[in-house]
This record gives sequence, structure tokens and C-alpha cells, in this order.
Amino acid sequence: MTKLSVNINKIATLRNSRGGDVPNVVQFAKDVQRFGAQGVTIHPRPDERHIRYQDARDLVPIVHAEYNIEGNPITKFVDLVLETKPTQVTLVPDSVDAITSNAGWDTLKNKDFLVEVISEFKRNNIRTSIFIDPDMKQIEGAKETGTDRIELYTEAFAHEYGLGNTKAIKPYSDCAVVANKLGLGINAGHDLSLDNIKFFKENIEGLLEVSIGHALISESLYLGIENVIQMYLHRLS
Repeated sequence: MTKLSVNINKIATLRNSRGGDVPNVVQFAKDVQRFGAQGVTIHPRPDERHIRYQDARDLVPIVHAEYNIEGNPITKFVDLVLETKPTQVTLVPDSVDAITSNAGWDTLKNKDFLVEVISEFKRNNIRTSIFIDPDMKQIEGAKETGTDRIELYTEAFAHEYGLGNTKAIKPYSDCAVVANKLGLGINAGHDLSLDNIKFFKENIEGLLEVSIGHALISESLYLGIENVIQMYLHRLS
């Protein structure tokens, strides 16, 4: 079964909008695990506009499922990951002012940098994943960095699928075949939702984990977080 990791950035955004501690990020992480999520994802950014670096520390004793920390491996982020030692670190090439992740790594141009960073994480027994576009050359380049997994950037699929274009899955399914042959684990994330997750999962061989935040939290406003998590688990089973 593909694991569901719930990205809780939006909960931190809501908390920060009032300057207090409601909703409480730590309690929400406890709850999503209690409701069946197999992982918790956070994506701290340098300006800490949603998840704060202290949140990452506070979650360490709380997350008993998969703990995934995403981000651009600037020095501050690398230090945080080495301190908290999550299950997995997902490397994302965010610019400082990015509203949300909007591109995968160029694993060919950034090979030396990625090799260095990934080696440090692996020395500390932290599983690594690289956020990547569905491009076979980039998948092959990812293998050369020493990463354990890739995370397929799924915004293009989600957009086209929403327009009725089911053929948009092909670059992703093709890349999954290559990744499996190369021995790379496959994760996926960005704009996956209750509407498209079942189709995506059925067409991606060896999909290990999906990280879902914005859609899942938005859907929960109408349907309730416990119910929505169960609906995702059902579609992923």
C-alpha cells in the first residue's frame, strides 16, 4: 500500500495568522496519525511564514510514523535536519520568495552539490528524496547523486487531469518504470487530491508514498479531517 504523509504547513499558516497557538501544530500531527496517516510532512522555509524551525523540533517526540522534512538545503535547513533526524529529508529547489514549490531539481547541473548534501544526510542515517520533474534524464541524473528516492512533482499531471486529459499520466508512469529499474524509490506530491489520487496511484508502479497538504486540508473543511484521511487511505489501498 502507498503511504499517506499529511503535510501540515497549512495548519501552521492558520495558526500564524492570529499570532497565537490555535490550531496547535503538534496536536494536529498527533491527530492525523491517530486517524490513520502513515506520515507527517513539514516544509519549513527561511522566513518561517508557516512551519517554524521550532515546530520541527517540537514534532520529533510526537511523530511515531514517517517524519518527512522538505526544503531547500541551505545551511540553516541542513543543520535543522541533522539536529532533528527525521525519517526522510526531501530536497526541494525553492527560491526564497516561492509561494509554493514550482520546479524540480536539475540533477545534471546540480550533481556535485546534491552528492555532497545527500552524502551528509546518509552518513546520519536519514533517508533522502529529491523533488523532480517527470523527465527521464533527470531521473537518471538523480541516481548518480546517491539519493534513496525521488519525489515526482505532480502539478502538471493534476492540472491536466482536472481538464479531462488522462494522458497526462504518461510521463509519470514512464519515469516510474525507469526509477524502478534504477532501484530508486518513488514518492509523489503537489496538487494531488481526492479527485485524482486513485488514478495516479493505479498508474504509477511502485509508488511508495504521497505527501498531500493543501488539497487534503481544504477538503477537510467540508468533510472533516478524520473522514478525509480515511478516504485517501481507501483510494490508495
